[in-house]
Amino acid sequence: MIDGIWARHLRLAAICFGGLGVLIYGLMITVTLAHIEAVSGEVPFDMRPSGYSPQDAAALLEGLGAEGRRYYLSHQIPLDTAYPALLALTLVSVMRWFGQHMPAHRLVRVGIILSVGAALCDYIENLGIVAMILRWPDLSALTIYASSFATIAKSVLTTAAVLTAILLGLFTARYRFRYASCLAISVPLESDTGQQQ
Repeated sequence: MIDGIWARHLRLAAICFGGLGVLIYGLMITVTLAHIEAVSGEVPFDMRPSGYSPQDAAALLEGLGAEGRRYYLSHQIPLDTAYPALLALTLVSVMRWFGQHMPAHRLVRVGIILSVGAALCDYIENLGIVAMILRWPDLSALTIYASSFATIAKSVLTTAAVLTAILLGLFTARYRFRYASCLAISVPLESDTGQQQ
């Protein structure tokens, strides 16, 4: 029953989750992450898709200072706690919605796994960032490398999930076009047969 209700409202869910996700992403890019970069003179952890070394992490955390590190914890981390879930819910809703109109359920499942994996990696990244800030200046290389790996994995999985959603959208458009073309061809044929009789 719940699955049936969910299926009927996938489009609305995608719009709501997507709208909130875009709002939070906009706040992070234009406010919190921009502030962190301005204060530290370094690119924030969240904006390094190729990862970071212990030297990079130390430079960023030192450049932030005590107030900047508190800002990271109190402003950026809360926003980045909501964003991964909203992005995953948006992608899952979009892919399930597209999947309703075409026989591509395997691709939908792959896309959902990628979306959830990206969100999980984002949360692991956040935990690593929190651990680094709380333990500063006693940084653990293992924590930095784990957080950096999570950042790279998040970036790769997010890109793959978004590309899967786009691919599903293209497949759905193609499927609908073919279905509409078949209907357009079959209707005149039926009417011609009726006229001949």
